[in-house]
Amino acid sequence: MNTLNINKELDVKGLNCPLPILRAKKALADMESGQVLRIVATDPGSVKDFAAFCRQTGNPLLGSEETASTFTFTISKR
Repeated sequence: MNTLNINKELDVKGLNCPLPILRAKKALADMESGQVLRIVATDPGSVKDFAAFCRQTGNPLLGSEETASTFTFTISKR
C-alpha cells in the first residue's frame, strides 16, 4: 500500500457544517501546491461537504475513510 506524506493534520471533531470546511479552507491557504492535508471530523454531513468542496476548488480528494465515530479526509493542495 502506498503511504502518503501528510504535511498538516486538522482536527475538527465536534464541529458541524460549515466549520470543518472553513477550517480546511484556511489550512489549505497556508500550504504549498502538492502538499497534503488530513482532516478528522465527526459530522456525518462532512462526507458530502468535503466531496463538494474538492470538486468546487479543484483540490484533489485523495481519500476518505469512515470509522464508527470519525470521518477522515485526505486532500492535496492544487
